[in-house]
Amino acid sequence: MNNALLQVNNLTVQYKTEAATTYAVNGISFSLDKSETLGLVGETGAGKTTTALSILRLLPERTARITGGSIVFDGVDLLQASAAEMRRIRGAKISMIFQDPMTALNPVIKVGKQIAEALLLHNPGDSTWDKIEGRVEESLEMVGIPASRKDDYPHQFSGGMKQRVVIAIAMACNPELLIADEPTTALDVTIQAQVLNMVNELKEKLGTAMIMITHDLGIVAQTCDKVGVMYAGEIIEYGRMEDIFDAPRHHPYTVGLFNSIPDLEGDSDRLSPIDGLMPDPTKLPKGCKFSPRCPHCMEVCEHQEPPKYEAGGHSIYCHLYAKEGEVTA
Repeated sequence: MNNALLQVNNLTVQYKTEAATTYAVNGISFSLDKSETLGLVGETGAGKTTTALSILRLLPERTARITGGSIVFDGVDLLQASAAEMRRIRGAKISMIFQDPMTALNPVIKVGKQIAEALLLHNPGDSTWDKIEGRVEESLEMVGIPASRKDDYPHQFSGGMKQRVVIAIAMACNPELLIADEPTTALDVTIQAQVLNMVNELKEKLGTAMIMITHDLGIVAQTCDKVGVMYAGEIIEYGRMEDIFDAPRHHPYTVGLFNSIPDLEGDSDRLSPIDGLMPDPTKLPKGCKFSPRCPHCMEVCEHQEPPKYEAGGHSIYCHLYAKEGEVTA
């Protein structure tokens, strides 16, 4: 644990306006080793993107507040780092693939120059244009785009090609940690598979650790070593990928996510949705945040925070197992 590349401990994030306080992330903890991939999975509004933006210190300054916890990357507490230190870390040591490739690129700047900007910022010793241009061409070819297209503008690329350019920018400086925020959401299924395969190949080639943010358990199965299931700003289940997919016990919310996956080989042609909606983050319910939607809800769930059930590194926060006398931590 002490040798982890990234350690997030009891992170709490709130958005405050005159109208209300939004409790976006509520005391989450996880760790990530070098070359390892962690999947953060959950519905929209679970706090996944806020967690990612907290790591990079890119939260909106006027409304967002990190009210507790620590984020330690390679021995440095990012929450205590200066603005200058964060500028040196972003792009060089920690990069992010943003959710929408259509808006992640500047429409009036050639894609080659957008890749070169990252290289010039973090490699001032290699600032001769010949060296930078060579690195730009390598970055494009690394993601399957001909180097000759470096002088094209974003509107000349398809959605899948734009996402490849965004990945090239993120990987240009060989970061130690890559945060991929739902990188395939805006792409069709065929292109999704191509982009995921490419990200996996680049990760293996460069030895990069990765946080994969997604709502798709199929993507988790393809890419991740560890999984954190998020709900209402909390990690309610956490463990190795094998634990999440093969363990005999799961949080009821995780069961709901699995039941929402189409079964192409089963007899039923209907999905089993999770009843209800994510709670209002400005008025979170007491006790277990999932209790209003849980088919196993008990009276204690509505009043007390759930305890942690743990078996071999697989953690579940649920009263269901406390009732069975199986809480070990």
